[in-house]
Amino acid sequence: MAKRFFLIVLDSFGVGELPDAYKWSDEGSNTLGAIRNHPNFNCPELKRLGLFNIEGVGGGVAAPSASYARMREQSMGKDTTIGHWEIAGIISPEPLPTYPNGFPAEVIKEFEKRTGRKVLCNKPYSGTEVIKDYGREHLETGALIVYTSADSVFQIAAHEDIVPIEKLYEYCEIARKMLIGKHGVGRVIARPFNGDYPFARTSNRHDYSLLPPADTMLNLLQHAGYDTISVGKIYDIFAGSGVSESHRTTSNAHGMQVTKEMQEKDFSGLCFVNLVDFDMKYGHRNDVAGYAAAATEFDGFLSSFLSDMREEDVLLITADHGCDPATPSTDHSREYTPMLIYGNGIKSGVNLGTRESFSDISATVLEYFGVPQGTTQGESFLGLVTK
Repeated sequence: MAKRFFLIVLDSFGVGELPDAYKWSDEGSNTLGAIRNHPNFNCPELKRLGLFNIEGVGGGVAAPSASYARMREQSMGKDTTIGHWEIAGIISPEPLPTYPNGFPAEVIKEFEKRTGRKVLCNKPYSGTEVIKDYGREHLETGALIVYTSADSVFQIAAHEDIVPIEKLYEYCEIARKMLIGKHGVGRVIARPFNGDYPFARTSNRHDYSLLPPADTMLNLLQHAGYDTISVGKIYDIFAGSGVSESHRTTSNAHGMQVTKEMQEKDFSGLCFVNLVDFDMKYGHRNDVAGYAAAATEFDGFLSSFLSDMREEDVLLITADHGCDPATPSTDHSREYTPMLIYGNGIKSGVNLGTRESFSDISATVLEYFGVPQGTTQGESFLGLVTK
């Protein structure tokens, strides 16, 4: 029977501040802590698996059905890109560049030259607020709204009636080719919007990431002949490297639907899933109620997914960073992440404590498929949880 490993990243689902959170002004951040007592939060499946048994979380069950750990990020940052890279076996000792004062004049000037359009804003901004404040000027002038955040991102917002979506993607590709070397931001992001003032962002977002600097578990699995299936923005995060099949999604609900469809198919390898709404729609917007409801929605999906797992299937649930919706900040937060691993061949209730790197997940996946780690980092915990 074919081996299948489902790796689901709940984007930004942190479980408490890391010891070095002060370096990012993230003291006190706890994404799970912010939502767990909200009336919208009802996650019996996650509780049964052992989410609340994880070190530092509290309120666990007597006999969790999964094995579990708290994961510590070694990479220097709290960005989606390096968080996923670390999950896939690459630790980033240097942070990706950020621009708290906007991008240098020479970068903006070159971008304007290459696109033939002027630039508005060029500041760190909330994605919903920036279109309120600059959207009407964009409609009048056709200038592109360029903005950043505390993360390593170059974001381009444009109204779909003014800049057709394919043209916006073309502008993002121009920016991605420009932003290398010292200005090599983690992601260039298309942020289309539509409608009348105050406008609304659409689901046509598209990320253009840096190519990973070395092979990841995706490359190693693909080279070994295994399927590597992306659901959500995994393909974008890894710039397509090592991905054999990609399925874009428009929401958490769509991502869970596609993941369920993958479960019903025959393949041999890794299905790597990112559910982005936790971060994009709720964490960044300080929406505690929405975040709690999204967790409940995922828990409902888990109920059917777990019951339909095959004999050799393994499910691992984790996150890439935090984004505490209850703090004044709307940025990512430097937090531990959860790890729950479950399957017929996986022991129940093994407490792995705190693991020293997200990359232990990569090492575990590779060992499960019998693929050597190569240059990827991490220490497998498969032997500790296998029956």
